[in-house]
Amino acid sequence: MSIVVVAAVIVGPGGRVLAAQRAEPAALAGGWEFPGGKVDPGESEGAALVRECREELGVEVAVGERVGGDWPLAEGYVMRVWLCSLLSGRPEAKEHLALRWLGPGEYYDVEWLAADLPIMKTVENLLLRD
Repeated sequence: MSIVVVAAVIVGPGGRVLAAQRAEPAALAGGWEFPGGKVDPGESEGAALVRECREELGVEVAVGERVGGDWPLAEGYVMRVWLCSLLSGRPEAKEHLALRWLGPGEYYDVEWLAADLPIMKTVENLLLRD
């Protein structure tokens, strides 16, 4: 049984997406990812996503379309990803080194973590189809 990690692709005006720079652990620090975290026991994946965005970014999000299936992470972990939109608040880097909004043509201006890079490619295709 895998441990589920959820991640939010927060989409803003003009197809911009929010990237977050990891502060820890040391092996991942400095790399860029989509915000999120582990699903707590008894918690739905959607509720975990809303909670993680509130804790990490200080924002409320609406959970939308799922992106792909299970994305493999380190052994025993899988990531499940959703497109999200901001309901309220302005993202703040509460647990990250930095945040950055990336628009079309800027999606690869940051060094994505290996697990998040294929997700960004899939998200780019989803956003470009609209």
